Order: sequence, then structure tokens, then C-alpha cells
Amino acid sequence: MIEGPEDLLRTLAPQVLGVLVRRYRQFDAAEDAVQEALLAAATQWPVEGVPDNPHGWLVTVAARRFVDAVRAENASRRREERAAVLDEPLSGTETPQSDDTLTLLVLCCHPALSAPSQLALTLRAVGGLTTAEIAAAFLVPETTMAQRISRAKKTIRTAGASFDGGDDVEDRPAVIRHVLYLIFNEGYTASSGQVLARAELTGEAIRLTRLLSRALPDDGEVTGLLALMLLTDARRPARTGAGGELVPLAEQDRSRWDAAQIAEGTALVEQALARGALGPYKLQAAIAALHAEARTAAETDWPQIVALYELLGRVSPNPVYTLNHAVALGMARGPRAGLALLTTLDDDDRLAGNHRLAAVRAHLLELAGEPDAAREQYRTAARQTGSLPERRYLERRAGSL
Repeated sequence: MIEGPEDLLRTLAPQVLGVLVRRYRQFDAAEDAVQEALLAAATQWPVEGVPDNPHGWLVTVAARRFVDAVRAENASRRREERAAVLDEPLSGTETPQSDDTLTLLVLCCHPALSAPSQLALTLRAVGGLTTAEIAAAFLVPETTMAQRISRAKKTIRTAGASFDGGDDVEDRPAVIRHVLYLIFNEGYTASSGQVLARAELTGEAIRLTRLLSRALPDDGEVTGLLALMLLTDARRPARTGAGGELVPLAEQDRSRWDAAQIAEGTALVEQALARGALGPYKLQAAIAALHAEARTAAETDWPQIVALYELLGRVSPNPVYTLNHAVALGMARGPRAGLALLTTLDDDDRLAGNHRLAAVRAHLLELAGEPDAAREQYRTAARQTGSLPERRYLERRAGSL
């Protein structure tokens, strides 16, 4: 439920930007016009009240700002080229359409952009986050993030990106899914910083994935991705203690898990598995559902989880999946089995310097009754992570040994 004008503006911003981008095909100018409209709304609405059709109000004001800006340009050639469009300015009678937001989502996931640029531009244009908020989420200076977003806009303009949406959503689902997955992961466990999670990122990833799921109802992987997010995010209330410290899955108070999200996520898993071939998001969602269904850590169906990880490794080989597979294998068949699987990752450059390899090895060594070796691995992992809560947890584990 929208609580006030600020929340309403954040929700409507990408929809209004989508309308202008679809109509005028000028990303930068359209975004500037929408920002001016949002500023006008933030100033006027608290005094005059929220209009009956806030979306239409914003579209009208933003369109006027856009037209005024273009007409003020000195380059007559560009002005003449756009004259036909400018003679028919947008009115506020258009109703909000999810397709407008999807137009932006597809645009921000343009293959000409690097993954970091896709993430940043998606959060800025579609998520409605400010440049400062995005910079804080990724722990870079605001000026650096502003330059990254600016370069991304220039790249898609140079690449001749289409602003029409339509079939592009269906043509580009893999990269869109991947971008939303990365946004969720960064929000669920921040790669660096003083907080474990960033709810604004997980919430935005879930919102956008819901939107994508409605646009592609027959895409089982999109359904699986949404299920995975919901089932994973359901644990968030129990992942940190009173002081913000990390609480591992086995020690979490499961009564604090979000039952409604688990119910929805589990139902979506069943739907996803019934649609098409198995993919990585469906399989990860099925694994998350097994964790969610276990009333206690001891009741977790580790053999079934191992089987799903084995299948996931064949469908979509990935070192991170192998790390999780090793944990499951250690729980189902003993820590030595998990440690043996980890040796296959020792020379994988994709995990070079990544703290998770040392952390998983430390956990399995601890279970295997090798406290000295486990302590050293926990310390190694603590030095490698950029997350303060994770570092404190790993140091605490090392100290307990």
C-alpha cells in the first residue's frame, strides 16, 4: 500500500518516464523532464493535495517540460526534425501501463552495456533510486556512479537502441532475468559495507520481477526467479540479530520467516516446474522451497537438495552453485564428501580472492573435527570479505575454535 506522496512519486516515476521515452525516444531529455515534474509534484502536492489522476498530472507536466526544453535548443536542424512530434504533445489522459516500465527495463538491459552499467541504469531509471542511493548501495562515490550512468545512456544511444519495447521483452529475457537476479543478490547480502542486507534493492528486484512475470506468464524461468526471490527474502527477518549480526541458516528462528512469502513462493515453484525445461532459476527455487518447508534445520531434506544441486551443475555449471552443493553434500554424506568437491574449485579463477570458498571450507573442516585448519580458513575468509557483518561473523567463528 502506498503510504504518501513520496512513495507514490517513486512508484509513478518509471511509468511516466516510460511514456515519454516511448513517445519522444530521447532518454536523457525525457529523464530530465520527469525529474522536473517530480520536483514540481514534491513542491505542490503537499500544499495543494494529490491530484485525482497523479499519473496524468506527471505525464502532462513532464511532457511540457520536455517540449519547452527541445524548443529552447539552438540547433534548428534538430528542432525541425522533432517538430512533427512536438506539435502533438502528450496529455495527462493516458493511464499507467506496465508496458512503459518494461520498455525501460528492456532498454536498461541492452546487451551493449556492461553488467555493472545494466544494474546501475536499471536501478536509476526503472527502480527510481537516486544516484546517491545507488552509489551507497555499491559503495562508490556519487560522482563515479553518475559518470557510470551517464556513460550507459550514451552507450545505448550510440548503439541505436529501440525504445518501442514489444517483442524485445521476449527477445531479451535471459539478460533481464540475470540483471534482476544480481540486484536481488546484492540487496540480500551486500558485497561490502556495514549492513548485511539492503532492503531497497531486494524489494525493487521483487517488484520488477513480478512485472516481468506478468508480461511473460509462460516463461517458467521468470516464474522460478520470482519464487526464488520470495522464498529467499522470506528468511530476511531472521538473518540478523538485535545488533545487526549475521545469523546463519541453521541457527535462525524459523518462526520469524515470512509465512505469506513462503506460501506464494512454494506455489510459484510448482507452477514453474510445470512449464518447459528445467533451468537454473527453477532449480534454485526448488532448493529454496525445500529449505522453507523444513520446520527445523535438522528436518532439512539434504539428500533431495544434493540431487537438485547435481542437476543444477549439469544444467548450468557455476562455481557458486558448486560451493552450495559442497555444503549440501557435507550435510547429506559427511563433511569429507563436501571437502572433496571443493578441491575442484581450487584452480577456478572466478573464485580467486572470493571469501566464500574459504568460508565453506572452514565450515566443512569444523564439521570434520579439524578446528585448527577450520580456524585458519575462517580467518582467511574474514580478511577477504568486504562486508562488515560477514567479517565479524567469520572472526567470531574463528574465535570460538
